[in-house]
Amino acid sequence: QVQLVESGGQLVKAGGSLSLSCAASGRTSSTYAMAWFRQAPGKEREFVAAINWSATSTYYADSVKGRFTILRDKAKNTVYLEMNSLKPEDTAVYYCAADGFLGTVQRNPAYWGQGTQVTVSS
Repeated sequence: QVQLVESGGQLVKAGGSLSLSCAASGRTSSTYAMAWFRQAPGKEREFVAAINWSATSTYYADSVKGRFTILRDKAKNTVYLEMNSLKPEDTAVYYCAADGFLGTVQRNPAYWGQGTQVTVSS
């Protein structure tokens, strides 16, 4: 079992920056691929970014490429999502996710966090 706890969500103005954190715990969690998803009101949850367990490969949705960066601190077993040039359409609940496989973590991860709210005002 893997437990994921997100933090860092808050209200920010358009054009601003924000960093989200996801602390993972549980047996073998340090070897899992990790990802961020988001869900805006009235919309389906969508993939944002993913990183493999060794932090050597990252993947991004086209909508955030060049603005968001996913990072992993293996010593702290924590994944970060650094968000720059935020837009009102980035407003959503952001979820951290984990899975044993990089391909699966981007589509249907086994473990989810509880989510953290990010609101970008215009």
